[in-house]
Amino acid sequence: MFTRFNAILGTLFIVIMLFGSLRDGLFGLVLVGNTFIGIIQEVRAKWTLDHLHVLSTPRSRVVRDGKISEIPLEQVVLDDVLDLQTGDQLIVDGVVLTSEGLEIDESLLTGESVPIEKQVSDEVFSGSFVVSGAGRFRATAVGADSYARKLAAEAKRYQVVPSELRDGINKILRYITWIMIPVGALLLASQMHVYGTFKRAVPGTVAGLVGMVPEGLVLLASIAFAVSVVALGQQRVLVQELPAVEGLARVDVICLDKTGTLTDGNLAFSEMEPLDSVEGLEDALGAMGASTSSRSSTLAAIAAAFPAPSGWEHTRSVPFSSARKWSSESFGDRGTWILGAPEVLLEKSGAGGGIQDKVNELASTGWRVLLLARTEAETDAESLPDSFQPAALLLFEEQVREDAASTMKYFTDQGVVIKVISGDNPTTVAAVAGRAGVPDVGSPFDARRLPGDLDQLADVLEETTVFGRVNPDQKEHMVQALQSRGHVVAMTGDGVNDVLALKRADIGIAMGSGSAASKAVAQLVLLDGQFNAMPGVVGEGRRVAGNIERVANLFLTKTTYATLLSLIIGLANWAFLFLPRHLTLVSSITIGAPALVLSFAPNKQRYRSGFVGRVLRFAIPAGLVMALAALAAGSLSHVQPTVSLAESRTMATLVLAIAGLWVLGRLARPLNWWKGLLVGAMVLGLILVIATPYGREFFALDLPSWTIIVETLAISGAAIVLLEIVWHFSDWIGRHDHHKSLAPETSAE
Repeated sequence: MFTRFNAILGTLFIVIMLFGSLRDGLFGLVLVGNTFIGIIQEVRAKWTLDHLHVLSTPRSRVVRDGKISEIPLEQVVLDDVLDLQTGDQLIVDGVVLTSEGLEIDESLLTGESVPIEKQVSDEVFSGSFVVSGAGRFRATAVGADSYARKLAAEAKRYQVVPSELRDGINKILRYITWIMIPVGALLLASQMHVYGTFKRAVPGTVAGLVGMVPEGLVLLASIAFAVSVVALGQQRVLVQELPAVEGLARVDVICLDKTGTLTDGNLAFSEMEPLDSVEGLEDALGAMGASTSSRSSTLAAIAAAFPAPSGWEHTRSVPFSSARKWSSESFGDRGTWILGAPEVLLEKSGAGGGIQDKVNELASTGWRVLLLARTEAETDAESLPDSFQPAALLLFEEQVREDAASTMKYFTDQGVVIKVISGDNPTTVAAVAGRAGVPDVGSPFDARRLPGDLDQLADVLEETTVFGRVNPDQKEHMVQALQSRGHVVAMTGDGVNDVLALKRADIGIAMGSGSAASKAVAQLVLLDGQFNAMPGVVGEGRRVAGNIERVANLFLTKTTYATLLSLIIGLANWAFLFLPRHLTLVSSITIGAPALVLSFAPNKQRYRSGFVGRVLRFAIPAGLVMALAALAAGSLSHVQPTVSLAESRTMATLVLAIAGLWVLGRLARPLNWWKGLLVGAMVLGLILVIATPYGREFFALDLPSWTIIVETLAISGAAIVLLEIVWHFSDWIGRHDHHKSLAPETSAE
């Protein structure tokens, strides 16, 4: 409601009410109606977001009366004891009471991405999250007193998403505001010269200024975003930042994690292949599965397959970390058992290549393979022991999502490049990606061999589809490398190890079942974790961005011809060619109602950068042609003494309306049944106004002789031919600039 253009139009409405005709104040009623519609849509969007935020907000596990229960954030009070597991986000400050390999990432607060190991009595802060391990802490500061609130931690949730549409519209509106001041003063002076009194000069001046204001552009952009939020909310997609909807339209590379994205995240133990005559393998696995130090999906699958043995006393543990890619459990004189990525453990142990060949063979069939090893030494979180004995290969099976293949096909058809980035074995990842329908899987790349140089890394990413054994820092660098080549990157993830990449990506997309940390930094959250929602999400973004650009062409074409008419008429000291009601009529049938309909139309074309340039390349030539055509028709009263001012105004209005309808038809292309019906309805509306006495009387239209009408139609035909010529030339320039922008040297810059 309180925008600069509403203020301008509101002021002009008051002026016209004081000094002009009520009928010339129609634009004020349109302004009120449009604002009311916008308020309804934004309130509706807010209700949707509030409901979805409740579903997405992290809940805390609190120990009360000796039992663990989940409660909302606002119910946590001072001195509550909170339970922490891997992936949890801390929502209050506190002091650690117990720590079992507890590592906290405080990068959202400090910018330091290296996890910090927390011991008993160490402080922990809201806004950080658990990378590995488990523990409990006592709340010492909650709500507004917490550390994250004092640092305005909302910034990490509401960081500004780059929006070319928003920035472009703001730039255009800023220019228009400054242009209106001198043009308005010139126009008022000219009308005073023509009419002699302020009261008679007001209608023409107001008409010129109202025409210059693209009053519906910001409104329709706001409505389009708000409606998309509601539409995505109905698909159980939470939009945490509105411009993210536009960002989806520009995405040309999407990086997918394997687990939880291509697969459903459920892991089931399948079989074990012993490597040596190590005794007690099943008991060791049962003891590891029964350990409470880490509740990973891998240990949960092991616990479901092997019962806990008796007599195994747990003495020490190192929880799994995506950076280390292994975990360990110590059981006194029964030794320490290490579970992790075969490549990492075998490289350290120096075991023969035969085991690695066996791992590659199993992984190529889609199994997730882990190595179980034994050592007498206790491990620490820093490094593996100097010597240990490989004991067995454990095979796990992941179920590929049923909707994965159709989703991959959608992205391929839409020209979006797919990259699969995972911490698992590269061969396993490639096998799963192939089963999921990822195109051009090719040879997988082991991320441990990735170059550190950003430019070299970008070269590898351009040529390779599947990457395995990727650590969290590498995920972030890979996103950065793709962005350095001009790509707009979306990143999906559900775990703590995805947080850095989600934050770096242009659009971060978190799974609703994922960690609180991943949901906190993402712009979009798939609440049901259904990856098949992604085509609808991307499609919604493209629809919004494409349609905003389409209606921007309509509004700025009007602004262009209104500005030129005001400037030329002001310099010529003519009476203004239109009354405010004339321009209201033209705007209603060529812009207002059609723009509202077109802003909700389907649009699957991927959005390209250069929004402002494309809009101006369309609107300025079109507005120039329409202004010249209107001037030619309006000048008839100056050339032919028999033509009155009212008749010349009528002819100028008809020329402007006909040319405006042609512009509308151009922007509605390719025409289908409903677009044809829309344009036809607007033409019919114009005919009805001209054909009915009440319509002509209300809009002050005075039809001249048939000779003048024929001249007017000839001017309209010439304007249409000129419009097609300038559009053809503009399209040629646009294609030339687009091809130039795709040149390798330009992309590198």
